[in-house]
Amino acid sequence: MKGFLEDANYSIGLLDEGATLADVIDNCIYEHTHTGKKAFYVGDLGKLVRNNIQWQNVMAPIKPFYPVKCNSTPGVLEILGTLGVGFACSSKSEMALVQDLGISPENIIYTNPCKQASQIKYAAKAGINIMTCDNDIELKKISRNHPNAKLLLHIATEDITAGEEVNMKFGTTLKNCRHLMECAKELGVQIVGVKFHVSGSCKDLQTYIHAISDARCVFDMAEEFGFKMNMLDIGGGFTGSELQLEEVNHVIRPLLDVYFPKESGVNVIAEPGCYYVSSAFTLAVNIIAKKTVEYDKLLPSGVEQTRNDDEPVFTYYINDGVYGSFASKLSEKLNTIPEVHKKYKEDEPLFASSLWGPSCDELDQIVENCLLPELSVGDWLIFDNMGSGTLGEQSTFNNYQRPLIYYMMSFSDWDEMQDAGIASDTLMKNFFFVPSCIQLSPEDRFSTAA
Repeated sequence: MKGFLEDANYSIGLLDEGATLADVIDNCIYEHTHTGKKAFYVGDLGKLVRNNIQWQNVMAPIKPFYPVKCNSTPGVLEILGTLGVGFACSSKSEMALVQDLGISPENIIYTNPCKQASQIKYAAKAGINIMTCDNDIELKKISRNHPNAKLLLHIATEDITAGEEVNMKFGTTLKNCRHLMECAKELGVQIVGVKFHVSGSCKDLQTYIHAISDARCVFDMAEEFGFKMNMLDIGGGFTGSELQLEEVNHVIRPLLDVYFPKESGVNVIAEPGCYYVSSAFTLAVNIIAKKTVEYDKLLPSGVEQTRNDDEPVFTYYINDGVYGSFASKLSEKLNTIPEVHKKYKEDEPLFASSLWGPSCDELDQIVENCLLPELSVGDWLIFDNMGSGTLGEQSTFNNYQRPLIYYMMSFSDWDEMQDAGIASDTLMKNFFFVPSCIQLSPEDRFSTAA
């Protein structure tokens, strides 16, 4: 059955109208407190359905290709597969995951800018032809290992904010595009389109205007070489906010209508990753150790001490860290703040605190400084917006084990899927009913996403 893994070991809870995701988190914490206090996720798969509806309402006919590296858990991939979303893969394992869903090769693109030859061969064997390229060395590697490859030239975008330099880490210049086309012509490699990417942190939407204009220049250049161009990939960078989506659409729509009108036959696609999954997952972690530290050691460098020396300062260690669910913290700022699960009084004093993972590694710092009530070993913290960059391929550092994942969906979201004609008896077998005010047993009602 297209869109479903026959051997997927997981289930999805259908929430009664009286039950909420907060109830699910409460019930899971109650169970884990008695069975081992492991970190766990609650994933609202209905959020994916709602985000897809929003995408279709605002961005259609731009087709989304979901970057699998954002969150490769089976529940996410299967729901997106049934919604008709394409997939952008960066490795052999990701391509294999998507293929197991029954997704056709035409709906898969291979986007890794630095591809291994063995993985290019795997893509060729699997019939996955569309891939990106931004330099001549990569082009020659592709020509040797995938004679039927269809390339999207990845062009650099000018994302200049706060005085930063042009980001040239990946993507080629307009000048170099001509050289790449000459090389492709000599090697007999097809170039069929252009890709660019604008970071989600970019505040200047004019970057899209420059990028689309540059893409049009590359399309015109390709005509000189006889390449038949039919695809434009506007990349990712979509945060999940409806306002941001509408702002981007407001900027790019007029330009797309002029440079790539419908009658041109150019398919415009995008790679929304965080957009689909970030807000759909909540992480619950448990405090496993606690100690009091000197305040000046907790402060970031350059910050003056302004507190009473008599006030305690706490360092808490939790059962997940940067070698697990907080891996993105190694390369970017954490975009969520911890919420204390237990109830406490509004006037309860707050103390300077830091949060660390369980590895005892100096890099395993999750939150450098925050204000929390005094907590105890065994208390729980909740992190929202943890669906992106946290559930990709699993690290093996310190024998790390991925937290349990509890998938949920409301009846209204399930009805949306049925109305769209994408629900089926096969999918329904993965669901169970969750009435309000009931304790949920992970052994009986949920499975882990391995």
